[in-house]
Amino acid sequence: MQDLASAFATALGLVATADPAVMRILLLSLRVSLTALALAALVGLPLGALLAVARFPGRQAVLVALNALMGLPPVVAGLLIYLLLSRAGPLGPLGLLFTPTAMVIAQAVLIAPILAALSRQVLEGLWEEYAEQLRSFGAGPWRAVPTLLWDGRFALMTVLLAGFGRAAAEVGAVMIVGGNIEGFTRVMTTAIALETSKGDLPLALALGLLLMAIVLAVNALAQGLREAAAERAG
Repeated sequence: MQDLASAFATALGLVATADPAVMRILLLSLRVSLTALALAALVGLPLGALLAVARFPGRQAVLVALNALMGLPPVVAGLLIYLLLSRAGPLGPLGLLFTPTAMVIAQAVLIAPILAALSRQVLEGLWEEYAEQLRSFGAGPWRAVPTLLWDGRFALMTVLLAGFGRAAAEVGAVMIVGGNIEGFTRVMTTAIALETSKGDLPLALALGLLLMAIVLAVNALAQGLREAAAERAG
């Protein structure tokens, strides 16, 4: 018990003094997750909006596939991306394996279906509300997508925050494609797993505290945005 208390006190000291090793891992984690979120949003949000307004043969099958991809095991996604980026893979010549770029790709692949599915649920309600008005202006599904994305921007912010939280907490896929290389591809989740296995509890706890703080801040911000959107709608 005393050892745990000592490790926790040391961890607090690492956070309070902005230990360089801790800050380096934190900043890389944020850079990777935010970049992955931006890439996934470029695909996921328009796709979700289009699925919310468009009706076409096979739409139900697309929705089923999208929902299935939301539960894609991270290690499976990591393995597939590893095969694509390995030397024998089609993207091997790019030399992206075991780099932060590979980690960004892995996280983006994992969260894009989540953003698409959640944004579709959010925007379907808006489409039902505005469909008749938009059609009266001659706006078909493709032309309605930008309008819905803009009008639902506050609600979609909570979707983006959910995606960021998922990306920041990812460990399996990024460890496979990033290699957990110290000072280069080591992020908070992979560092926590490694340092715990090595017995370096202070560093693992320091990173765990920072990760929990990020998760709590994201959830608090999402709740605030939901309340703001509800007040705006009401």
